[in-house]
Amino acid sequence: MTISHLVLAGIALLLMGLFYLLIASRGRTGAYKLAVVVVVAASLLLVWGNLAVGFIGSEDNPANLLYAGVLAVGFIGAVLAKLQPLGMAKAMFATALAQFAVPFVAMAIWRPELNLGVLWVIALNTVFAGLWVAAGLLFRRADAAGEGLGRAVA
Repeated sequence: MTISHLVLAGIALLLMGLFYLLIASRGRTGAYKLAVVVVVAASLLLVWGNLAVGFIGSEDNPANLLYAGVLAVGFIGAVLAKLQPLGMAKAMFATALAQFAVPFVAMAIWRPELNLGVLWVIALNTVFAGLWVAAGLLFRRADAAGEGLGRAVA
């Protein structure tokens, strides 16, 4: 590990912290804020893991660039949803689908031999997809809580 790795890790942590503060400040419910924590943590782990060791092969394997598409799906979905809870839930479910698809797209392009390593990559992607689904469910809960509050006040 070099000093540049430490600087990059520090910048990533700073950016994710600022991202959390920006997004979570828009939510009123605990479910929304917890969903943002899950999104930020999953994003950070995805980027950090790929930069450090790579999920598919080594960190230099071009297949790992497919994970940028996962983050792009989440980011574009969040922008289109205007950070509203129900739209964010849909964006996170789409992100989970993109995450789960990565190893299968990589296998279709690079055609590796099927072995235990491939199964581990699929399992790892399933765990990450589960994190995106959990965030989506929390956003959905935040939407339901917001509607309930609106009806109670009205």
